[in-house]
Amino acid sequence: MADIKSIDGLDAAGKRVLVRVDFNVPVKDGVVTDDTRIRAALPTIQKLVADGARVVLMSHLGRPSGEGFEGAFTLRPAAQRLSELLGRPVVFATDTVGPDAKAKAASLRDGDVLVVENLRFDKREKKNDPAFCEELAKLGEAYVNDAFGTAHRAHASTAGVAALLPAYAGYLMQREVGTLAGMLENPKRPFVAILGGSKVSDKIKVIDALMDRCDTLVIGGGMCFTFLLAQGKAVGTSLKEEDWVERAAAMIAKAQERGVKLLLPVDVVCADRFAEDAETVTVSVDDVPGDMMGLDIGPETAKLYAAAVAEAGTVFWNGPMGVFEMRPFEAGTKAVAEAVAENEQADTIIGGGDSVAAVNKFGLADRMTFISTGGGASMELVQGEALPGVEALR
Repeated sequence: MADIKSIDGLDAAGKRVLVRVDFNVPVKDGVVTDDTRIRAALPTIQKLVADGARVVLMSHLGRPSGEGFEGAFTLRPAAQRLSELLGRPVVFATDTVGPDAKAKAASLRDGDVLVVENLRFDKREKKNDPAFCEELAKLGEAYVNDAFGTAHRAHASTAGVAALLPAYAGYLMQREVGTLAGMLENPKRPFVAILGGSKVSDKIKVIDALMDRCDTLVIGGGMCFTFLLAQGKAVGTSLKEEDWVERAAAMIAKAQERGVKLLLPVDVVCADRFAEDAETVTVSVDDVPGDMMGLDIGPETAKLYAAAVAEAGTVFWNGPMGVFEMRPFEAGTKAVAEAVAENEQADTIIGGGDSVAAVNKFGLADRMTFISTGGGASMELVQGEALPGVEALR
């Protein structure tokens, strides 16, 4: 992090500071239903307000078409929630770089906060269009990126505008990059990595990168069945990627070569169909019925995984162990989440996405050392890839 300029070095008093935040939050009936990401940005916003900056916030929300305003994706509810959390008025502009945004940015006073409308209402945002970058840059005199969740995208608001204004990293960005990079460079041992999710193809680069650094690699979720196939086991109608069996076999061999303990399920919860009310049976991985699919790790596997987590000095977890959204298939993910929460001596890092949803569902979020706000971004950082939004701040 030493080569990234921190917001602490920004003399913000009286300046318009353009801040990229991640307010991509769920909204229902005009109300934010989960404000985690807004809260995550508060330290940076509060610091700028306290310093007397004129704060201009920009974010995307959802996946609008890019052809102009769409009511379902307006940032107005996020601005209202921010106002409640800050305990002060927040101005809202009904456009992004248009007349309303320009006028409201120009009339800000020291300590005021403005949120401009959804960046992705303009298709030029995702294209990192130079003209759009220049229009955004005119809204501020300095730029702060505090949106780690979008740092893997080379968009106008994350990369382009950083080249046009003095650029700094906000506190959330610094914490995310510092925590994940620190975990990779100097983890407390043993380092246990837990990877779940549906597909090996989505996680192969992460598995590869972690294999060089961790002591134990735990595999769960739908992708475990491709590994079980590689071990010559029958997996019934479970999710599998035939094209990736060979790669999975190579990973098993690589783990042996490196002396990395690779843990795969020993039992699974199977169902006759993908449904909450399906018929279920718990079986050894050697006895998966031909007409059933595995939808969670079994209780013996959960014990095995929990024991590995209990001994860890560092835990990195990305991806659920099963279909935790359905009650009959949540036990494996819950057991792993509880094991991670119970190891209070370890640095426990939750790598975004569904794992965050899981620890929230089971009420364990406040017992983790660090929860990443960026699923895709955290995965790319762990894979060792350069993130455009971070590189732009160097």
